[in-house]
Amino acid sequence: MAVSLREYRARIKSTESMKKITRAMELIAASRIIKAQQRAQQAAPYARELTRAVSAVATFSNVDHPLTKEEENPKRAAVLVITSDRGLAGAYSSSVLKETERLAERLRDEGKEIDYFLAGRKAEAYFKFRSRPFVESWTGFSDQPTYDKAAEIGRALIEAFLKEQGEEGDVDEVHVVYTRFRSMLVQEPTAVRLLPLEVVEADEGAEAPAPEDLLPLYEFEPSASEVLDGLLPQYVQSRIFYSLLQAAASELAARQKAMKAATDNADELIKKLTRIANQARQAGITQEISEIVGGVNALADAQAAAND
Repeated sequence: MAVSLREYRARIKSTESMKKITRAMELIAASRIIKAQQRAQQAAPYARELTRAVSAVATFSNVDHPLTKEEENPKRAAVLVITSDRGLAGAYSSSVLKETERLAERLRDEGKEIDYFLAGRKAEAYFKFRSRPFVESWTGFSDQPTYDKAAEIGRALIEAFLKEQGEEGDVDEVHVVYTRFRSMLVQEPTAVRLLPLEVVEADEGAEAPAPEDLLPLYEFEPSASEVLDGLLPQYVQSRIFYSLLQAAASELAARQKAMKAATDNADELIKKLTRIANQARQAGITQEISEIVGGVNALADAQAAAND
């Protein structure tokens, strides 16, 4: 019984150590999520005004730009999958990967082949473990994305999209799968088509403009085509950056929830093990007392037999 008691005490000690780690990770995630939300909010005005400018150019010019041109018979699609670099975030990455599989199934039903572009070590590990090919991957920045990384990803996707049909590496569509941050309790895996460009007036997370909020009139110099050449890649990169910021906030929120649940579970396990250890200790004491009483009775009986 003493050995079992030592085992229970060792398990309680190890669980307490684990609880300290999960509690620390919960507090770290809680402190970082505020900054992630602030970054997403700070990026919203730029994304909103850039969207308005692109909408104005697309509305008031008749230029047929390559980024807005839809193929009559699209055969290949690129899918950018945004996951985390680290684990301990509950079902955050697995939810994104499940949404990716649903999108891939739909695209295959439409007769399209898929090229995967990955952001995050979890997505990279998922594809490598299953020996599934992917074109390119980017890692090491999931919880603190930068615009430089978003621009790098955007350039790679635009380059693949602008290739002539039939050329190696060309794609006819570009989709992004990421996690949209709704609140601290709700993070929603989302798949959106990025190219061919579908200009929307209101970006995710931004308030929709009032009906009377009309687009301003623009004069394009040197030409609408050159304006689009400079503006549309910026628009694509800003959308990717916004998706990365949303994913970073979602990852931290998911990690905070997961670590809080782990801390609560550790508390419950410590209580349970403490109760079992106390029962084992009491049983051990009771057995020792019984053995002592039994020994005394045996000695008394032996003494009485000797006196007789």
